[in-house]
Amino acid sequence: MNYTPLILSLKIASIATCIVFILGIILALFIARNEFFGKSIVEGIILLPLVLPPTVVGFSLLFLFGKNGAIGKFLLDWFDLQIVFTWIGAVIASIIVSFPLMYQSASAAFQNYDKNLENAAKIMGASKWRVFWTISFPLAWPGLLAGLVLTFARSLGEFGATLMIAGFIPGKTDTIPLTIYFAVQSGNSQVATYWVIILIILGFCAIIWVNWWSKRNLLRYKSEK
Repeated sequence: MNYTPLILSLKIASIATCIVFILGIILALFIARNEFFGKSIVEGIILLPLVLPPTVVGFSLLFLFGKNGAIGKFLLDWFDLQIVFTWIGAVIASIIVSFPLMYQSASAAFQNYDKNLENAAKIMGASKWRVFWTISFPLAWPGLLAGLVLTFARSLGEFGATLMIAGFIPGKTDTIPLTIYFAVQSGNSQVATYWVIILIILGFCAIIWVNWWSKRNLLRYKSEK
């Protein structure tokens, strides 16, 4: 059995999750802490991939990162870097489709704890950076962790946008979802079934782990009250 789809999927999902986790926290914290004109529009744009078909997201990425696209042409001319039909394109697709999940989790996490703790620390002379790492981040961590796991699971199962921008190139862009699709298309149900089971197990483990973590923290919170 060729394990390239599993290795490639884990690689793409891990890179996308790391990027989304960092950017999601920064953006969610900034928007949650500030009021500005057009805030609802910005949030609407961030959450748009949740309601758009993945093929629409993929086409938009193809339009931007193609050889004649605004970003793709720049990267190709200046850095000789091609995004379309590469694993990097698959990473970008995973980032775009999973970012709303991380943003929503982070935004809720930063809004659902007592802000007086942060204010008290600031009054006592703590810097914003120290307040974030010692108060904001620990208090928001359960929600951030849930977003992290959901982001990874979504990236692992990404199909539509990835197919549009990365295509299906064995050994290069053959992620598990794409391998399942083309195995079915070619009539190889045995290979498709194998990878479907693997993907279900990975997704199920992620959900079970998030539920366990949430219940564990809830019990700890009740015991401390």
